[in-house]
Amino acid sequence: MAENTPAGSTTDGAIQVGGPQQPIDARVSAPASYDVADFPVPHGREEEWRFTPLERLRGLHDGTAEASGALRAEVAAPDGVTVETVDREDPRLGRAGKPVDRVAAQAYSAFEKASVISVPKDAVLTEPVRISVHGEGGVVYGHQLVEVGNFAEAVVVIDHTGDATLAANVEFVIGDGAKLTVVSVQDWDDTAVHVAQHTALVGRDATFKSVIVTFGGDLVRLHPRVIYGGPGGEAELFGLYFTDDGQHQEHRLFVDHDTPHCRSNVVYKGALQGQAAHAVWIGDVLIRAAAEGTDTYELNRNLVLSDGARVDSVPNREIETGEIVGAGHASATGRFDDEQLFYLMARGIPADEARRLVVRGFFAELVQQIGIPDIEDRLLAKIEAELEASVG
Repeated sequence: MAENTPAGSTTDGAIQVGGPQQPIDARVSAPASYDVADFPVPHGREEEWRFTPLERLRGLHDGTAEASGALRAEVAAPDGVTVETVDREDPRLGRAGKPVDRVAAQAYSAFEKASVISVPKDAVLTEPVRISVHGEGGVVYGHQLVEVGNFAEAVVVIDHTGDATLAANVEFVIGDGAKLTVVSVQDWDDTAVHVAQHTALVGRDATFKSVIVTFGGDLVRLHPRVIYGGPGGEAELFGLYFTDDGQHQEHRLFVDHDTPHCRSNVVYKGALQGQAAHAVWIGDVLIRAAAEGTDTYELNRNLVLSDGARVDSVPNREIETGEIVGAGHASATGRFDDEQLFYLMARGIPADEARRLVVRGFFAELVQQIGIPDIEDRLLAKIEAELEASVG
């Protein structure tokens, strides 16, 4: 594997790392806005859309996809947590940040009801809030808001299953001194399309941890974003994806360091197998002139398990001040390590079991970040099932 591969280089076949880049602020087609009319219809040549197969978005990007489907959402929350369904006029909606592309703006313009989950200040939840979202077919536009009061601590699990063509905005508003961990699982049916913007507003001395896990769907494109509302904020963004035959899975991250003395750490890992499996990871970190004392790092690693898969991995940093603690990034993509496999087989471990051990070890540090045993066990079982299918 090669880390920090020079821009524009290709490590092997269709495995692409880096590429000529514009400044981060210049690589979007329009400023952020709640109004879909402020965004031109993408044609695939734009920087923010060049990796996405637009024809597989089913009209989410051009205004032709009318809401026709349904989602069944269930929330299990500990005592003290408020769960509401509100109209789009609710003043709390949109506080975390504006949509930054046409699909997110379309979702914001089209949703009728939003789910709002509120954790009161000073509350320390001993059980996670569990949100189960099950698609029942058709086109759906959604909106969720999770707000955590000052000095509160909470874990939220959002679990996506079933079939849908879903465009959504998900907001996280973390109060001063609060701690929020969000685990978002995309375990869709193979026919689903899921495009979403996740926006976190991290308060003063607050901590936000995001763990995104993507397995299912025909096309999944997620856009996690972090904005700091005060100094001392910390954000950790972890991701795990397993891209199978014909799937397109795209994770586009943006951390906006516009506030002094904040920290961010990004680690995403993916495995790919099968013909036309395509994974895209974009990691954008912008350190603005006012953000003195910033400490940031981002890492993406990809493990290609078979021929025919493609990875596009593009880490980007833009630094406007030299008064920082640290800033780094790395990207590594490579094929399955035959030497590791031989080492294990030489010690009596069958080839299929050795293969599973290597992949489990590759993902282990990210699975452990979840901290919820039943979710961790389920994801490990899912990885096993994916590997078993490839052997079969």
